[in-house]
Amino acid sequence: MESMDSTEMHQATQGTDPSQNPISPYYLHPGENPGFILVSPPMDGSNYSSWFRSTKRALMSKNKFRFVNGTITMPEQNDPSFDAWERCNSMVIFWITRSLSQHISQSIVYIDSAQELWEDHKERFSKGDHFRTSDLLQEIHSIRQGDKDISAYFTDIKIIWEELESLRTHPMCTCNVKCKCNFLRAFRGLRETEYVYAS
Repeated sequence: MESMDSTEMHQATQGTDPSQNPISPYYLHPGENPGFILVSPPMDGSNYSSWFRSTKRALMSKNKFRFVNGTITMPEQNDPSFDAWERCNSMVIFWITRSLSQHISQSIVYIDSAQELWEDHKERFSKGDHFRTSDLLQEIHSIRQGDKDISAYFTDIKIIWEELESLRTHPMCTCNVKCKCNFLRAFRGLRETEYVYAS
């Protein structure tokens, strides 16, 4: 008997239980369980930006980010995929809850949708980014090498730079025809120069 190539195998899995297909977002690996710690340290309200980025990456690596960004919505209860959706939705809620401080996790026990949970956190905690941006700018202006070696000093500065970049919005090209002027690259270069002058 000849073995199937990848295309034939993909076609053969169509119409089967999506929770048994490893490439499906509804698939849960046997090693994945509610006690899994998605990211560390836990989100305590002051570190929302870094928590968001780490959690997004972790969920994408598990093919589950679509459960929180609105791409995969809850199907009707008589839909064949409902049970698989419910399992994955619950698992994502467990993972996110385990990545929160105890105080915050107690405030979301009645949220039953992973997407609603994700949006609730964004609404509650992303607004503090403006204050954090101000704090980081002050840190950059006040940081000094002191008795640190150059490597440790540069690492400290780089950590502040990267967090600041994650909080700042960047201009985006909206032209129908793709730009060729490298504006974004030049803009980032100006930001880097700003950081060098500041430190």
